[in-house]
Amino acid sequence: MAKPRRTSTSISAANGEGRKSSGRAWQRMLSGRRLDLLDPSPLDIEIEDIAHGLARVARWNGQTSGAHIFSVAQHTLLVEAIARAKTPGLDRRLRLAILLHDAPEYVIGDMISPFKVVIGDSYKATEQRLLAAIHLRFGLPARLPAETNG
Repeated sequence: MAKPRRTSTSISAANGEGRKSSGRAWQRMLSGRRLDLLDPSPLDIEIEDIAHGLARVARWNGQTSGAHIFSVAQHTLLVEAIARAKTPGLDRRLRLAILLHDAPEYVIGDMISPFKVVIGDSYKATEQRLLAAIHLRFGLPARLPAETNG
């Protein structure tokens, strides 16, 4: 069953960004949500969609050895486990931010860095809009402080 459409201000509108586009720039998610890639709303983000998508997206376009892919979901869990091992007592919100660091890839895929260079700033801008909406959906600031990145 589809959930009701959002009624709050979107990320782009809140930032004063107006976008006009020809063609469809949204994706219908398994939850029934309609996620607008140009103007994502935190209300259209569902953890089930993120988990499902990341489990099915291969890191490095599948260019890994072994019988099975190394998924973005596996990568995310590994990064969080390493962070926890390196920093016992790591704050829960920071652990959540770590788990969500590649969350936009649930809908836009895991683009390899060389292709991101080819595409240019439009990919990074889309990724940042999605990440901001995801962060807000789960109670994190839209943009994390610089010291938490890296």
